[in-house]
Amino acid sequence: MKNRRLYKMVLVTSLFLSSWVSQVSSQTPSSPLQGKSLPIFKLPTPQRMEEKEYLGLSQKDSFSVSEIEAEVLIIEIFSFYCPFCQAIAPEVNTLYQIINQFPPYYQRIKIIGIGAGNTLQEVENFKRTHQIPFPLFPDEDFTIHKRLGEVRTPYFFVAKKRGNRTFQILLAHSGDFGVAEQFFQKILNVTKISIRN
Repeated sequence: MKNRRLYKMVLVTSLFLSSWVSQVSSQTPSSPLQGKSLPIFKLPTPQRMEEKEYLGLSQKDSFSVSEIEAEVLIIEIFSFYCPFCQAIAPEVNTLYQIINQFPPYYQRIKIIGIGAGNTLQEVENFKRTHQIPFPLFPDEDFTIHKRLGEVRTPYFFVAKKRGNRTFQILLAHSGDFGVAEQFFQKILNVTKISIRN
């Protein structure tokens, strides 16, 4: 148990240091996953009915990420303890609101957050403190984080669903994405998603 806690502390600390270096150098290294299929992983089904409806999920206990009813999926990798994640939370909320205010996008673009090394309680605390409007999921043992390349926090993946119901990662962004409106336009450009009549 002590070894596991020590491992968690070391890993979280290294994530923060990597984030700090990224913020200072203003570089956005591309993920080796960019252009590839989003790894398939399972998440616990949200307890909140509005979150189930938002993701288009059934009542079962868990679901595969590929089951999310979306044409485009934005995943934020964050941590409750990451100061940069806390700092950009309002702008991430603004991104959600930009998408949410226009039904053609709201129905096709979804956002979720995954708390690297975070417990359910830590994820809930982050959600409550920063008034996060989209679903957040714990990844206490870093299983999902490892599958996504052990990226620093915060980190954003933008993936588009293909015909076989897998998502292809079209954009990978490390750190602060700047102004939400500009990042949203970048998402529209890389996914080639447009308003349908």
